[in-house]
Amino acid sequence: MILQLKPLFMGEIEHMPIQGEIDLSSVEVAGICPFQRPVRVQGEAGLFSGVIALHATAFYRYDGPCDRCATPISREMETAMDHILVTSLNHEDNDELLLVENYRLSLDELAVADILLDFPSKLLCREDCRGLCHQCGKNLNEGLCGCSTKEVDPRLAALQELLN
Repeated sequence: MILQLKPLFMGEIEHMPIQGEIDLSSVEVAGICPFQRPVRVQGEAGLFSGVIALHATAFYRYDGPCDRCATPISREMETAMDHILVTSLNHEDNDELLLVENYRLSLDELAVADILLDFPSKLLCREDCRGLCHQCGKNLNEGLCGCSTKEVDPRLAALQELLN
């Protein structure tokens, strides 16, 4: 989705509503495609306190495995998209300003960047997820597996074998 922002920058209008859907089904996060449904973007671009800014929110659903136990999870999420828009930079490298070339802004690229930067480093099925047994692979949320929980320091493993 391309936003045509020329009327906003030329002062013809003060606010421009933004509403649409973006297909991110081909975007991968950690080797999976978690965006099975379109991402909905809602907000506005406009003149706020003397600067032109974009204030929007991306609403999406994460469909993928739990990072500890691999159980499939589905979670509604949202990401704020707040940017100050400019048409030129005065030889500055400023991360707070978003350069809009030819008064056009690709909302798709911006949404992907903002969502991936805001994406949680771990998504769990529940806060106290116990994960998988590192010996047998059983989901420990379903109960104990019976494997020995006594761990031997790998540097002393040869001595442990002598005692067995």
